[in-house]
Amino acid sequence: MALKREWLDNPATPRIRRLPEGLVNRIAAGEVIERPASAVKELVENAIDAGANRIDILMREGGRALIAVIDNGHGMSASDLILAVERHATSKLPGDDLGHIRTLGFRGEALPSIGSVSRMNLTSRVTSFDGVIAEDAWAISVEGGTIEGPSPAAINHGTKVEIRDLFFATPARLKFLKTPRTEFSHAVEVVERLAMAHPNIGFTLGDGSRTPVRLGAAQGDLLDARLSRLGAVIGREFEDNALAIEAERDGFLLTGYIGLPTMNRRTSSHQFLFVNSRPVRDKLLYGAVRGAYADFVAHDRHAMVVLFLDAPEEAVDVNVHPAKTEVRFREPGLVRGLIVGSLKRALSEAGHRASSTVSTAALGALERSAGDRSGMSWPSYQGGSMPSRLPRGLAETNFAYQAPEAGSNLGIAGTPLARPAGNPDGGSDLGPLPKPSAHPMGAARAQLHATYVVAQTADGIVIVDQHAAHERLVYERMKKALAEDGIKRQILLIPEVVELEEGAVTRLAERAGEFEQLGLVLETFGPGAVVVREVPALMGEADIQGLVRDLAEDLVEIGEALALEDKLGHICGTLACHGSVRAGRQLNADEMNALLREMEVTPHSGQCNHGRPTYVELKLPDIERLFGRR
Repeated sequence: MALKREWLDNPATPRIRRLPEGLVNRIAAGEVIERPASAVKELVENAIDAGANRIDILMREGGRALIAVIDNGHGMSASDLILAVERHATSKLPGDDLGHIRTLGFRGEALPSIGSVSRMNLTSRVTSFDGVIAEDAWAISVEGGTIEGPSPAAINHGTKVEIRDLFFATPARLKFLKTPRTEFSHAVEVVERLAMAHPNIGFTLGDGSRTPVRLGAAQGDLLDARLSRLGAVIGREFEDNALAIEAERDGFLLTGYIGLPTMNRRTSSHQFLFVNSRPVRDKLLYGAVRGAYADFVAHDRHAMVVLFLDAPEEAVDVNVHPAKTEVRFREPGLVRGLIVGSLKRALSEAGHRASSTVSTAALGALERSAGDRSGMSWPSYQGGSMPSRLPRGLAETNFAYQAPEAGSNLGIAGTPLARPAGNPDGGSDLGPLPKPSAHPMGAARAQLHATYVVAQTADGIVIVDQHAAHERLVYERMKKALAEDGIKRQILLIPEVVELEEGAVTRLAERAGEFEQLGLVLETFGPGAVVVREVPALMGEADIQGLVRDLAEDLVEIGEALALEDKLGHICGTLACHGSVRAGRQLNADEMNALLREMEVTPHSGQCNHGRPTYVELKLPDIERLFGRR
């Protein structure tokens, strides 16, 4: 108010003033250095740009007390050190061309921003490109934007940056920091992302008492090195269940690895995207990944992917935000098409394969269940010997087994099976054991609880969820028919009337033409009902009432955002779910084997339309371990 009265009393008083340089740097630091992990990111990127093949990071108190980054890059001279801590001074834009950025850093803001809000020391010794190390090393210090030095120092080679008392000059920022453990975990995430893109560089990150990131430089082919590095960072499960991606279009090269659909997560935290080796968080790229997995993963689940897009420098703008995590593409449609097409092709080539994590989870559940009931570990029974008495809990279970009578048709442990077609006397022979090369899904041996098909393979067993498996098969048939000559329809002898809310009726009527393409013919039947006259021939007997109500709900979720092709795919999934073999239906041996054979030749049959596994495979060694035989 005092300033406003001064203006009114003397209009000639200047209202605009130039801010002090130190305050300008602290304001800029708020955009670049959000938390300790931001400082780590900037310093590690500088080390990578400097040609380092080893980078060591130390953080104390989550980065509040100390952040130290040591690299063996080409270093800086005394004159370079002075310029490096001035705003917008950089060696990374030869020709001042923002259209051809070849490095991770280029804005010249990181070091001056950090120096303006901390006490920073830089020590460096130049190594020439032919490997000659300079005679002298130099150091410079910056405290709250005030520069001292350079002065002679001691370091073998490369650069060492030490940051102490981060944000001491902006205490308000300190109030927004989380606990040291949380801030340290953010730094771990930053380093691991950069390590994925640069497998030829060794990284360590510790806090003085532990070193959670310890990654040696990988050797050999880039793709193999990347997969090895991804296994070390994300986990061996991803490495064992990853599909390789390699595709090129109009100068854009897409490489990387994607997880099988059955290997998914509740969040997108395991989706790592890189553009020209730069970690980015781009809505276009995330949307393309979701579009590629739309047929395979439920809308509330996320696939695991690591993708590297090498783009022509002039076709991508990385100068969008000071944090350099956002990019803009000159031709976003081309990039999206490349990602969606490449991922869908890789998933199709995977056939009926499901991730090994499904079997691992099943074995873990069985072992936990056995351990909980018995109070002891099953593997403790070595050499096939059994305890003298049954464990408590299991002793109360009726394990009596009665051999099937001659001519009866019983499967495993007396489970009833419908008689095989063409075998009127009901013999128990369900066919010869399959050859691994001929029938990887095995031969049907039983149906449990009228829901699960048990098949014997050459080296184990397969348990199939008949509804989930058939749902995928019907869905793929519908998609194929839709792409070729349309889905065949069958007329209902008695049209089905479905009562709905008026809004639902309106939504269905507006999409009647799209439903007709999918073989479902319906029309309004008054303000509160629709009548279904034809259904897809593939559906067979289905709950039409439930189907129409689910479709009405789907239309609320789909809305107007999706293209027609995506809408039809979403609706196809609902139709397939209602048209598949239901849990609780008895299948005979021929039907079960036909299901297995079709799964073997149908793409994506390892998971249903919602991303759930359709089968679990257990190898004999795994089963033997459950019973203490190994």
